[in-house]
Amino acid sequence: MPTPDGPPPAAANAPDRPLAGIPHVDVSEPKQTSELAERREAVAELGDALRDLSSRAIGSEVGVDVMRRVADDARRLAATLAERQRRLDEPSIVDDLGRGQRPYNPVVGPGNPLAPPMQIEIVDGTAIGSCTLDWRYEGPFTFAHGGISALLLDQIMGYAAAAAGHPGVTGRLSVRYRSTVPLDQPLRLEASLIDILGVRAAVQGSISLASAPDDTLVEAEGRFLALRPEQAARLFGRVSGFLPPSHPPGDAESTQ
Repeated sequence: MPTPDGPPPAAANAPDRPLAGIPHVDVSEPKQTSELAERREAVAELGDALRDLSSRAIGSEVGVDVMRRVADDARRLAATLAERQRRLDEPSIVDDLGRGQRPYNPVVGPGNPLAPPMQIEIVDGTAIGSCTLDWRYEGPFTFAHGGISALLLDQIMGYAAAAAGHPGVTGRLSVRYRSTVPLDQPLRLEASLIDILGVRAAVQGSISLASAPDDTLVEAEGRFLALRPEQAARLFGRVSGFLPPSHPPGDAESTQ
């Protein structure tokens, strides 16, 4: 639930994590220009505004006429943004796919209104995250939906695998809910690599209150799979500029 002044603004850039880029792919690195920095700031500002709007809408008890007027305004704004839309297979111009920098990521991306967004840092090989969940994530009354806990853990556990030098995609995620996760209270998430099993990185993660980090609310174990070049081509070959260097453009079909 937002404070009277609304949720705090997100950082202008999603966490830059070179080790988390998908291996075996050849993507052009965007030039770090002042124009790109300004656009990323604008993306974050819009994301903050939409997070505030959606949270206020869920908590609002204004009259029906006011709701309908706001809905009309929202549709007009949506039409403005729709004037120039990228294709699904076209990365955003603020993305840096090679380094895993995704401002529209639904967990850490400041430009995505669905994201809390969670902030993550790597400390001595452990991924440590922080975020606060509001009305948008409510499941049981005043508590977070269990699926949101799984979403947060999947993200931070992937960071931990990447930070240990084993980036990959989620192959398995097992979640144990030991207690409910309250809304409107700062959370602490942790994840670390525990083993390497061939192409699989075994990772454990947890969620607790920032005020009581030793009392685990939710815990998880997962397996993250390293992609071979042909697997990366099969999964991402249709994305513009996202092919392994070992395969010429248009050759992704040969790996299927």
